[in-house]
Amino acid sequence: MDKNKSDKLAIANKELAFQNEEKGKRAAELRNAKKELAFQNEEKENRAGELVIANKELAFQNDEKENRASELVIANKEIAFQNDEKENRASELVLANIELAFQNDEKGNRQAELIIANIELAYQNDEKEKRATDLIILSGDLKAQQEELKRANDLLIKQEEKVRIINQELWELNQELEERVGKRTKALA
Repeated sequence: MDKNKSDKLAIANKELAFQNEEKGKRAAELRNAKKELAFQNEEKENRAGELVIANKELAFQNDEKENRASELVIANKEIAFQNDEKENRASELVLANIELAFQNDEKGNRQAELIIANIELAYQNDEKEKRATDLIILSGDLKAQQEELKRANDLLIKQEEKVRIINQELWELNQELEERVGKRTKALA
């Protein structure tokens, strides 16, 4: 009988251990379920915030649509005014075309005058080219004369240098002579 009790006790202990293990698993599952619920609640709060913002955005868009409707009414009035203006401009364009035709006739007359003026300018340019050729020749002559003048100046400078050297030598000879005369005068005295 002790063996029976002992077997029953062992079985009861195994059953208890199994139940404790199952409780531990369920407790872990409950913890995970609580975390999941907390996460879902947080997500719901975020979505609620997003819905508030979306509602505000919709209200703003509705206001904008009303404003645009008012603007369209004004734009339609503006288009009607512009259409009236276009009709007025069409009449003005007819008058402007008549004026342009007259101006084109005037331009034809001016073109004839410009052709004559161009012929005159061509003649004047030929004359200027002839004068320019004469000036080039004169410029060449002047340049040659300037070269000769430069050479003459160079020769004059060289001659002045020679005269200065000769004057220096004469002055030195004069000094020497004066010294000799002075010495002879002393010697004779």
